[in-house]
Amino acid sequence: MGGDPVKAPAVKDLAELVRAPAALTVLGDTVAGSAAAGLRMTGRRLLLPLASVAFYWAGMALNDWADRRLDAVERPERPIPSGRVSPSAALGTGAGLTAAGLGLAALGGGRTAVRAAVPLAASVWAYDTVFKPTPAGPPAMALCRALDVLLGAGGEPRRALTAAAAVGVHTLGVTALSTGEVHGANPNTARAALATSSVATTLAVAGPAFGRWNRLASLAAGSGYAGFVGRAQADAARDPSAQVVRAATRTGIHGMVPLQAAVAAKGSVAGAALVAVALPIARRLSRKVSPT
Repeated sequence: MGGDPVKAPAVKDLAELVRAPAALTVLGDTVAGSAAAGLRMTGRRLLLPLASVAFYWAGMALNDWADRRLDAVERPERPIPSGRVSPSAALGTGAGLTAAGLGLAALGGGRTAVRAAVPLAASVWAYDTVFKPTPAGPPAMALCRALDVLLGAGGEPRRALTAAAAVGVHTLGVTALSTGEVHGANPNTARAALATSSVATTLAVAGPAFGRWNRLASLAAGSGYAGFVGRAQADAARDPSAQVVRAATRTGIHGMVPLQAAVAAKGSVAGAALVAVALPIARRLSRKVSPT
């Protein structure tokens, strides 16, 4: 008699575990990298944004697996401490999604994409299991997102380094600020996050553009990003309480979309427009599943 069988977690609980709607903010990473490298996101390459989603979801599952004891105290409503998803299921979900990400990268970009996907996968695991609770956490997460941009650059990674830096610098500030979601943040951390957003804006709109309309579209998206994210981070600098910091972090996650659009627009206005569509959808769905 082996006792009751282990119950598989419900789909809605797994969706909460991986912060499913927040993956909309990662789709534009490879689009931005592809545009920066002068490549078209067509054919099999359309699988690369899906690889990014798989890696993002894997990271979220691993995040909650690694934080399960801390969450039992600070966020007992989360899927693992609440008992809705077992630790083993969360770990298995992370491993399975990592394998899916590697497979999608191989199908979408061949060996070139795999050369970017393998260090990306390793960085995701290293961040969640080793670096997150240390001072190296924010830079490690920034590296993950920068590598995700380079995943879309094919055999021209050097041409996408500025794009990767823009996304990485933004991620650095948002991740550093997010450490104050539960207990509040140091005002200097919020000010530093605001500074990184300014740097990210400059990196996103700088450099050559395909044409005049590309330049104008990039400047428009970059201005939208700076205003959207900057206001929230300025609020956190004035009032670094947990509630305000949490709101600024959520805005920073969603702000990745106009930043990606600003980068992508320099190479493809149509690509930037497709990226931008993700923002209103992500914001609406975040009311049901928190991205943080």
